[in-house]
Amino acid sequence: MDLRVSPEDRVGGGPKSRKGAKGKARGKDSAKPQKGKAQPRKTKSTPRKSRTRQPLTVGRFFFKLFYWGFVLAIWGGIAVAGIVAYYALQLPSSNTWAVPKRPPNIEIVAADGRLISNRGKMGGQAVALRDLPAYVPEAVISIEDRRFYEHFGLDPIGIARAAVNLVTHGRIVGGGSTITQQLAKNLFLTPDQTLGRKVQEALLALWLEHNYSKDQILELYLNRMYFGSGAYGIEAAAQKYFGKSARNLSLSEAAILAGLLQAPSRLDPNRNPQAAAARARIVLGAMAEEGYISEKEAQAATIDPNEHIRTRVPGAEYYVADWVESLMQSYIGDVTQDVVVHTTINWDLQKEGEFLIREAVSQNGQAHNFSQGALVAMDTDGAVRALVGGVDYAKSQYNRAVTAHRQPGSAFKPIVYLTALEHGYTPSTIVEDKPLDYNGWQPENAEHKYFGKIKLKDALAYSLNTVAARLAIDVGPQNIVDTALRLGISTPIEAVPSIALGTSEVSLLELTGAYAPFANGGLGVIPHVITSIDTSDGKVLYQDIPSGPGRVVSPQNVAMMNEMLSNAVDIGTARNAHLDGWPVAGKTGTTQNYRDAMFVGYTAHMVTGVWVGNDDGSPMNRVGGGSYPAEIWSKFMAVAHKGLSPVALPGAYGATPDQTPPPDNRPAADKPRTLVDLINQWFGGGG
Repeated sequence: MDLRVSPEDRVGGGPKSRKGAKGKARGKDSAKPQKGKAQPRKTKSTPRKSRTRQPLTVGRFFFKLFYWGFVLAIWGGIAVAGIVAYYALQLPSSNTWAVPKRPPNIEIVAADGRLISNRGKMGGQAVALRDLPAYVPEAVISIEDRRFYEHFGLDPIGIARAAVNLVTHGRIVGGGSTITQQLAKNLFLTPDQTLGRKVQEALLALWLEHNYSKDQILELYLNRMYFGSGAYGIEAAAQKYFGKSARNLSLSEAAILAGLLQAPSRLDPNRNPQAAAARARIVLGAMAEEGYISEKEAQAATIDPNEHIRTRVPGAEYYVADWVESLMQSYIGDVTQDVVVHTTINWDLQKEGEFLIREAVSQNGQAHNFSQGALVAMDTDGAVRALVGGVDYAKSQYNRAVTAHRQPGSAFKPIVYLTALEHGYTPSTIVEDKPLDYNGWQPENAEHKYFGKIKLKDALAYSLNTVAARLAIDVGPQNIVDTALRLGISTPIEAVPSIALGTSEVSLLELTGAYAPFANGGLGVIPHVITSIDTSDGKVLYQDIPSGPGRVVSPQNVAMMNEMLSNAVDIGTARNAHLDGWPVAGKTGTTQNYRDAMFVGYTAHMVTGVWVGNDDGSPMNRVGGGSYPAEIWSKFMAVAHKGLSPVALPGAYGATPDQTPPPDNRPAADKPRTLVDLINQWFGGGG
């Protein structure tokens, strides 16, 4: 096969090569046409030189910069509009937008009007901007949004900062939000830091600015923002941290609260006082820069970070507030608006009870192995004046006065003895104290001591178990249960003989209320703490009307019970309970292995019950009802009766001839009182 390469197949071949071939046929001048061919190439390159770019001048640079900037701005605007439209479509129609109603607040106050606590989701009432010191909103504006009164709801500088953060960090990193934006987020949105949420926040901020004045927005902000520790709004925060109304905040306190808004948990003055103080200094500096205060005022209000910031510590009154809050549904149904609950609580007695319980535990608890205490004090009509549910509310909110049910021990025996009186016994009835075996049940006295024949009133004074057991068997357990129910004990009690020894659990509140008929002459009471409930604008929703079950104990039996229970204080297990000048009566209670110790005592003015023990029911170190409970009772009642004139107990012997007790004509050696010294030695105040 003959393979030849034609001129057309060579590189550079084709039509040009053919022209060259023709040139060779012309003879010796064939080379000139080739040179002549080079000239046209030069002529063809000339037009390219005419299209060469002109030198870039300053004018042309700015023209191009403006041109492309304008193009990019248009496309950027379209993109932003698209993003805004996309996220705007995810919001409800703007004609349905409305500021959510603020959750109702329950303000609970003592009898003298002092605040006990605020309850409800917000933790405090709303307060008008005009009612606040000027430096309170100024502190917030200075640290959160200095241009608040100048911008239209969005701060371009802040938006630019947020955009830079988005580019550099890949996410939205705080800062840049105006007060209006923060309010919009708080009212309508979740706290997620996303682009979509920021766009919606901006739209809602513009809506707020269009529909509300600056002052209205600021007032909403101050009353809705979270300040930590469950406090929403400036009033709740002021009460939570400083125990005062926001209307009375000092400049330094206002700076602390304004500083909290950045990080409520981290800057909590209770948990991190140094960080709170440092942030407050920044707030004060910002206020000075903005001209709201002088540098001198800022320095004067500066808090030393080494000093502990004095904030309000939840006290025992919070146990009262918990109890009141639990009662609201039964009084007025669902709470749908701000209300003020007026209570029977005597603030000074409440704090005295708290102090005495805490003092007893702190000074004696470790040595005698008890860690808790409770106290209930009420007028003889059942109005609760003080209620302490534990040693430290901040550590434990469990209410040992209302919620806890413990065995009352011998403090339940007055109910047994009252039932016996109603079945024909008298304080002077001779009963027998000796070992007992009732169908295998063998109750025993403390120290296993028995005294044979003894008066009923002395058997109660010395808290003899076998006598109480025999009474229960004689009168019938069900009759004792009926008596307890009549006196106000609502906790179900099993009708068995052992109830005579206080084995059925009851609350301290209802046990204390059961003693009230002895103090008031025989009228049953319903322990109560609420006197009235009003709306924030003064409309009365509930007004307490004195009521009760009426007479539950006859006057004759009241007189005999007071004789016996006074005897228990005079010579028996309750002799550590005393009140100078006042006739007093009461009964101690000590449960098995000293797991619980209590004393319930009364005068014609007040009934008070005290309990000490441990939440887990562990035994104490020989602590009986006649020891610390009786001592706490005496100290508390001394304060409660200060300035009052002594009054005799109802049905006191000697008031009328028919109430004089029958004479005891037995020989002195046979009288039970000759056993006082020996019994006091054996029982050592227990019972």
